[in-house]
Amino acid sequence: MSPPGATAVPRIHPKARLTWDAVRGRDVLLYPEGLVALNATGAEIVKLCDGVRSVAEVAAVLQQRYGAAAIERDVSGFLDGLAAKGLVLFGP
Repeated sequence: MSPPGATAVPRIHPKARLTWDAVRGRDVLLYPEGLVALNATGAEIVKLCDGVRSVAEVAAVLQQRYGAAAIERDVSGFLDGLAAKGLVLFGP
């Protein structure tokens, strides 16, 4: 599977939800079969996956927020990994 394009619009699958896990002290993406523990960057990316912003827009928000440069490929790859697990879907 190739990473999603810049215009792809990511959203969290309805079976998954982002929540804070006090035991682990980090954000996790919960789904019926388990969970994915996220680092701070991963959690920020997932929080921006609202089904409205494109991959390019998610990357632009993070670039502006943190002063990072050229992160679209990293954001796309991260979302591709979650999509491979069925936790992120891409719409128009």
